[in-house]
Amino acid sequence: MDSINRNQPEENHKDLQGTEAGKKIKELAGKNSTCFFCSDITTGQPLTVRPMSVQKMDEEGNLWFLSSIDSHKNQQIQTDHNVQLLFQGSAHSDFLSLYGVATISTDKELIKELWEPVLKTWFTEGVDDPRITVIKVETKQGYYWDNKHGDAIAFAKMAVGAALGKTLDDSIEGKLSV
Repeated sequence: MDSINRNQPEENHKDLQGTEAGKKIKELAGKNSTCFFCSDITTGQPLTVRPMSVQKMDEEGNLWFLSSIDSHKNQQIQTDHNVQLLFQGSAHSDFLSLYGVATISTDKELIKELWEPVLKTWFTEGVDDPRITVIKVETKQGYYWDNKHGDAIAFAKMAVGAALGKTLDDSIEGKLSV
């Protein structure tokens, strides 16, 4: 552990597994359902990154997105199904990085379940647009950074720590294994 974390007087690292990890993923990803969706991550080239909105998530750490069948990301997933999702819930907390495996489906019932009217902006023929696919990301592992008691308490601890010259913050971080 690094020197800043060693100077912390309270627990600030907690790895989560199984259902507990899935619940943390759902909690943090639910704070801001838009993430950076990174593909082509194992090519040795710069990541291909774009914002994507999560349509659904569950407590097992699975996330679903809608995408166009002819999009670059769908083409990239066909070649390399490993993806990275990066979330930021607020300016000071609720950070989440997920690594997972993406699969593509054209299941019409699932598309109807995930559909929202605003999506007609991209899928102009509506819910029956033949270009719509579902990308399911099954989380394999992740990492989170958060605070334990909310932004106000975290700020107060930081202010007291700065005044005392002591490491006091309300952070908590850890690995996620689903």
